[in-house]
Amino acid sequence: MALEMQHQIMGYDRAATLFSPEGRLLQVEYAEKTVRLGSASIGVVCSDGALIVTDKRYVDPLLDPEFSVKIYQIDDHIIASAAGVLSDARVLIERAQIFAQQHKITYEEPIDVESIMKEIANIKQAYTQYGGVRPFGTKVMVAGINPDGTIKLFVSEVTGNYFSYKATAIGENDEKIIEMLRESYKENITIDQGIKMALSIFKKILGKNFNPVRFDACYVPKADPKAKRLSQEQLSKYVK
Repeated sequence: MALEMQHQIMGYDRAATLFSPEGRLLQVEYAEKTVRLGSASIGVVCSDGALIVTDKRYVDPLLDPEFSVKIYQIDDHIIASAAGVLSDARVLIERAQIFAQQHKITYEEPIDVESIMKEIANIKQAYTQYGGVRPFGTKVMVAGINPDGTIKLFVSEVTGNYFSYKATAIGENDEKIIEMLRESYKENITIDQGIKMALSIFKKILGKNFNPVRFDACYVPKADPKAKRLSQEQLSKYVK
């Protein structure tokens, strides 16, 4: 804490472009803390498709349930979620949607998942390098089916780095959730089993605050790579 206060006094946290003597970009680290305040999402590569289950947090009966979604469709075969400042995420998601359509028009074929992730990550990296801007305070999870049939799951960091996973989590309690995924995930897991696993993990994490109404789930099946969103009634059937 004393070191952090010293950095603040000396101004190393005033801009995302200023390295501290330890080689740290403090504004980027602050943005990463913001991400961990956001609601959690779990992504899973299944044997029969790609899956994302996310905690919307909101259970207000006055809120329009169709508006309070946290899983976005980038293209027919690609879905995404985010944790942190969702207005920041919206800008990145909309850019990815445009990028996907431009690729389809130019090359007359669907874009692959990593190209979408790379476009998002490149934008995020640029906002850690130039003065007068702040880093995007969000992690973005992207999952889908490539044109060659491979199933992919990526997460972009605040820094602009991105990684490919078999299963992972972003947002609040991400480290606890990832530890549970290490114990529960199996290579041949199906989408149905993945949904049950994700909801079971959320139930353990949230305890008495667990409520199926607060979750959003979407998957892209390998057999027919078009995103499918589960209704609240369908989600409730997975909860024991």
